[in-house]
Amino acid sequence: MYGKIGPAYRQRLPDENRRAFQQSALSGDVPQGLLAFDGEVTVGWCQITPVEAVPYLKTRWTGAEDRREKTWFISCFYVRKGHRRRGITRVLIKASIAHARRHGAEAIEAMPLDGSKSPSATGSGYVSTFESAGFQAIAHRDAAHPLMRLSLS
Repeated sequence: MYGKIGPAYRQRLPDENRRAFQQSALSGDVPQGLLAFDGEVTVGWCQITPVEAVPYLKTRWTGAEDRREKTWFISCFYVRKGHRRRGITRVLIKASIAHARRHGAEAIEAMPLDGSKSPSATGSGYVSTFESAGFQAIAHRDAAHPLMRLSLS
């Protein structure tokens, strides 16, 4: 959600962010994210949208302008406590690839965390998980967050 709102996200109350998230997730013709379930329990979320649908990326974009139109972006994950480290992020990435392809994307990009360079927890996924799904680093915003890309064409 930070990617949709930008720095204001950290300055607002949780209820304001929750309402903004619900409004954003329910708007538009194409779902802006995917959910993972364990039975009837929601255990994970992944935001996957066209780059243009993530306003904060317009100021952070490091990709080529000519790639924007058909490029989608995985900006965040959430996996419910008690379900982490079970491959849910990997499943959400695979489902995101299929979802973006179905909606005409030619590529997907992400800026995950390189766990070997930073011990932080992350809501953007880890480089190793994206590499296992076929993504390759194409640029570096900083040492710990490469811009990764998967071509779908």
